[in-house]
Amino acid sequence: QLQLVESGGGLVQPGGSLRLSCAASGFTLDYYFIGWFRQAPGKEREGVSCISRSGLSTYYPDSVKGRFTISRDNAKNTVYLQMNSLKSEDTGVYYCAADRSTYHYCSGQGSDYGYWGQGTQVTVSS
Repeated sequence: QLQLVESGGGLVQPGGSLRLSCAASGFTLDYYFIGWFRQAPGKEREGVSCISRSGLSTYYPDSVKGRFTISRDNAKNTVYLQMNSLKSEDTGVYYCAADRSTYHYCSGQGSDYGYWGQGTQVTVSS
């Protein structure tokens, strides 16, 4: 059974860092592009990053550009989201998602993904 499991969330002070992990089981991530999304209470889901199968194409919205970095380790079947200089507005539930496409493609749109994890809570607060 195809499954994505996020981990690494928690409570962090403004300016701090967290690294989220998205581990896949039941399938090989090599053939999938991966996205990270977040949803804050009362707000719509927002794409915060994606990475292609090749690892050469990535995406970040302006809200996180320069602070978040996505990477993948296909040998470990895991994708990471390094989050630095965290702000209170980064608070939310973070989800990873996966789907199949061409080698250099990724997408920041949730509708392009068919597989989702359960999410991990990130709270940025003093």
